Amino acid sequence: MILVFGGNGQLGRELTRAGAARQIPLTALSRAQADISDRTAVREAFASQRPSLVVNAAAYTKVDLAETEPEAARQGNELGPAIIAEACTGAGVPLVHISTDYVFDGRKLDAYVEGDPIAPIGAYGRSKAAGERAVRQATEHHLIMRTSWIYGEFGHNFLKTMLRPYAPIGAIGSPST
Repeated sequence: MILVFGGNGQLGRELTRAGAARQIPLTALSRAQADISDRTAVREAFASQRPSLVVNAAAYTKVDLAETEPEAARQGNELGPAIIAEACTGAGVPLVHISTDYVFDGRKLDAYVEGDPIAPIGAYGRSKAAGERAVRQATEHHLIMRTSWIYGEFGHNFLKTMLRPYAPIGAIGSPST
């Protein structure tokens, strides 16, 4: 059985839908069901679900707000992944941890690869990089996936923003000629 943390988020909901379509046993827990920054909640989720694989799709994702909410970003992107990874080690279960390309500074002229040095330039990227380190330190059996964007039916995302119809120029307050 696959246990997914972050079940109400974009990725968690898409994983739930994909699992159901393929008849894969999967349980996705929302933050209300299992806050990843709460050791007891994570421990209880492992005890009740007894997973064979864990996916951490939970995260603090407010890139801009992370600058003024660094502790919230740390809780969701560093502490939570560390707690999940420790629980995975204790249960002998592999972890798939979702991270971001924000761990890089964006200065490389070609594509980034796994071994490239990280150099986050903002609080969000630093919190995600710290989460990656925490996962690596807590469990040998992990896969860290870095993504640029998450697209899906649920929630807000860049693609939906770009596809939103725009009002005619005159309708948004531009002076008419």
